[in-house]
Amino acid sequence: MDERRHPPGPGRDWEESWSFDFVSAPRSGGRSGPSDGAFGGFVRLALRPGDHRAWYWAYLARPGRPLVVVRDHDVELPRSQELEVRGDGLWAQVICETPFDHWSAGLEASAVAIDDPVRAWGDERGDPVALGLDLEWEMQGQPGLLGDAGGYLQPAAVHGEVLLGAERLAVDGTGWYTHAWGPPAWRGGRWWEVRTHPGDATATAARASGQAWTWPVAGPSPPTPGVGPVALETAWGPDGLPTSANLAVGDPSGAGVSLPVHPRALAPVPLEVAGGRDGVLVRALCGFGPAVADEEGWGWAEWRQPTGPTSP
Repeated sequence: MDERRHPPGPGRDWEESWSFDFVSAPRSGGRSGPSDGAFGGFVRLALRPGDHRAWYWAYLARPGRPLVVVRDHDVELPRSQELEVRGDGLWAQVICETPFDHWSAGLEASAVAIDDPVRAWGDERGDPVALGLDLEWEMQGQPGLLGDAGGYLQPAAVHGEVLLGAERLAVDGTGWYTHAWGPPAWRGGRWWEVRTHPGDATATAARASGQAWTWPVAGPSPPTPGVGPVALETAWGPDGLPTSANLAVGDPSGAGVSLPVHPRALAPVPLEVAGGRDGVLVRALCGFGPAVADEEGWGWAEWRQPTGPTSP
């Protein structure tokens, strides 16, 4: 396990990716309400040597506001070992400042602001806007190993700023970092993953592969693996987008966890194989807690669907 780039494996769908997400949400009394000015986003850089291309994503999601999208699946691979890419209206870089402890992400790009998240799967038409990122991820726990593929994930404190047109958004929140190599976990079927800081003292992640982890965030501790079955029961709207969910790890009647999930801002990401659409990864900025008005934390959930959302 290391932070360095790995030799490519066989197959056109082999990739190596560095993924980062964040949520910045004001808190009062240790809890946040259903919006409270929260916003979040994610960055993903994937090197796909079989296609001789890189994929780059940067999304900004704010409840009740347009989804801001930078998505380019036709970026030249980095010319050096540095994780820096350039494209039409795009400069982006992620930097390992200290292995397993500190990463940074920078972006200067032409983005689109899309009113209807369904269009993020479709024609991706929206209003042009400049998007910039200057963000830092400082890890809050030791890596949790991804058993279904090469890689690991870590919870993090996130700080920095987002530049959106003339707006400057300060980020002081939480998030996650994932480094993975091999065929993407969502390949070929339905998939889900949840990553959240459900309270002030812990961080929790779970995947459709049956893995789950919990970290204490007071120090650089190893994660505690979940015990027992892992499931994400999801309710879907007529447009094919999630409206609510519940994460269950182990036996909720015993020592297990049952955590309600409330999607607040949706970010569908089109997936491609050989240049054609291959389903959608529906990501959502979510509140987590027993009730909409009594959420205890924020985070991200994602679902891989074989077809995209549709307009009602």
